[in-house]
Amino acid sequence: MPIDPAARAVLDILTAPGVPPLDELPPDEARAAYDGLAAFGGEPVALARTEDLEADGVPVRLYWPQDPAEGDREGALPVLLWIHGGGFVMGSIDGYDPVARAVCAATGCLVVSVGYRLAPEHRAPAQTDDVRTVAKWAETRVALLGGDPSRMVVAGDSAGGNLSAVLGQQLPGLFRLQVLLYPMTDLTLSHPSVEENAEGYLLTRNACKLFVSAYAGERADLKDPLLSPLFAEEAVLAAAPPALVITAELDPLRDEGEAYAARLQEAGVPVEHVRIPGMIHAFMAFRAMIPAAEDVLEMIGTAVRKAVD
Repeated sequence: MPIDPAARAVLDILTAPGVPPLDELPPDEARAAYDGLAAFGGEPVALARTEDLEADGVPVRLYWPQDPAEGDREGALPVLLWIHGGGFVMGSIDGYDPVARAVCAATGCLVVSVGYRLAPEHRAPAQTDDVRTVAKWAETRVALLGGDPSRMVVAGDSAGGNLSAVLGQQLPGLFRLQVLLYPMTDLTLSHPSVEENAEGYLLTRNACKLFVSAYAGERADLKDPLLSPLFAEEAVLAAAPPALVITAELDPLRDEGEAYAARLQEAGVPVEHVRIPGMIHAFMAFRAMIPAAEDVLEMIGTAVRKAVD
């Protein structure tokens, strides 16, 4: 299918003359530019309140919804752990604030947005250590903040989808659902879509390679399930939470996300997979310009509210 016209309009802005690709910028400049994409997220969604905290040393931002999901424990809210993308190199709590707000409103959950450490200053497993620390903190402490730790969901996009999948494998039984948005599940970058969509659709093959090198280093075993959750043993996959997996047709990571959904299904895990036609990687960051992002947000809200009911 041809590229979605709204996605084309976004690409035209991001590839205009004089706008350098993110993978050609020094890390600090790339991070600032990536966080600047928040401007495409539209007006911030109004919520009940937000608060910045530290979860056993890891920065987090909590979001309380105005329209909570239905609960049955004295008003305690279900909890959604949000793990941002950015190739393990970019992304921040501030840069993903519009997305986290929108997810909070759509799901009715108390959202915990995680500010994990970034590569290359901090290579793997620093990122998985940080998100696991926050998950365990939420399990034991979130009740004090109005959350219900028995109704937790983990969600993330791209690299955050990778970390969400790893967390679902590492902490079986903790989450009722994992929401994986165009996730990076195979750091070997060996699937056909990496070549098919190598250039021209925002995320490039070269950027993927740079992200993997920065995150995993040159000598890592890229089939280690802590790096590439696609290669986990079937017994580990079978214990993972039910999944909603969203992929984009014109994304280098499309095939590995779909392969992960298939492996979960083969292991007996309930999976809903949706491929968004004509769409590019990271489209959820562009809600103000891409109508499909609103459709997916509604899909996420429906799936999460059902899972935590």
